Amino acid sequence: MTQDAPLLVIAAGGTGGHMFPAQSLAEVMLARGWRVKLSTDARGARYTGAFPKAVEIDVLPSATFARGGIAAKAMVFPRILGGVAKAIRHFLRDKPAVVVGFGGYPAIPAVAAATLMKLPRMIHEQNGILGKVNQVFAKRVNQVACGTWPTTLPEGVHGLHVGNPVRGAVLEKHAAAYIAPGDYPMEILVIGGSQGARILSDVVPSAVAQLPQSLLSHLRVSQQARPEDLDRVTEFYEAQGIQADVRTFFDDIPKRMSEAQLVISRSGASTVADISVIGRPSILIPFAAAAGDHQTANARGLVEANAAVMIPESQLTAESLSEQVTNILSQPDGALMMARAALSVGKPEAAEELAVLVESLAFPETYPAA
Repeated sequence: MTQDAPLLVIAAGGTGGHMFPAQSLAEVMLARGWRVKLSTDARGARYTGAFPKAVEIDVLPSATFARGGIAAKAMVFPRILGGVAKAIRHFLRDKPAVVVGFGGYPAIPAVAAATLMKLPRMIHEQNGILGKVNQVFAKRVNQVACGTWPTTLPEGVHGLHVGNPVRGAVLEKHAAAYIAPGDYPMEILVIGGSQGARILSDVVPSAVAQLPQSLLSHLRVSQQARPEDLDRVTEFYEAQGIQADVRTFFDDIPKRMSEAQLVISRSGASTVADISVIGRPSILIPFAAAAGDHQTANARGLVEANAAVMIPESQLTAESLSEQVTNILSQPDGALMMARAALSVGKPEAAEELAVLVESLAFPETYPAA
């Protein structure tokens, strides 16, 4: 990669919801001959292990009012201003052709610097409702790309639906053959964000234990759990004689999802994208406290396509979940139809479409209609 290659700066926060689509775009842009830098903060830098080695990690100070006490909140603006100043210095030294923000407060310095310097810039919103940082920049960027459609946008802002980019490891499993439930080994994958979800640890094991023996005798569970829940979930499954692999983090989710007959999950935007690209039946439990109830909006596409069942947290019990799992796993033809329906709403081309948007901002003369 030569220093003459155009530079893309990707600004993203330290959660999988922001980092997975950012990683996907980085992979595609590197393949197109661009140089790529990731702008994040110290927290976000801990989540960059899966990014291609060619991506330079640029750590800038940032902060949020959502954490810490009075002293920490008093330092939010100084830290953000310091991050913006540092980003400007970096951009003057190595000018980006385009800056793309994926949301999260660690994205603020780079996107703010690009705005002040009038550099070509865009944001990508993964959820059906803009996050706080993307709300701030929606009217200050050249393009708003949307992962979930429809996305609620501020008045006067027009978004373009590109879908949520998925990592190369997910694309490799695109439309992987689905083995419908039957009298042979079956897998349920339970995921709730990068470290599981407390409510899934509370409810899923009991729900699985209530399944008919005809299903249980063939079943294996892979479940993410928070560190503090790991032992009790593992011990419950062992006591019930249920085969289960319980971990705080799975680094092979695309593989596990492709081998699963059913996915039980939160409805984070990246997870919904993975499910739709690989094509699997799912039971989605939106995070009730998500800002603007955006996880319900994220789940809507799969639910309306009859690819997923949505259970609100307020209605989630071991009994209600066990009933839905039984319905899906005891109807092979229905499960197969759900898997195909999931594929029908997937956008495996999302990263490529986002890459075209990036290049249209950098080289408008080449993309006159963009």
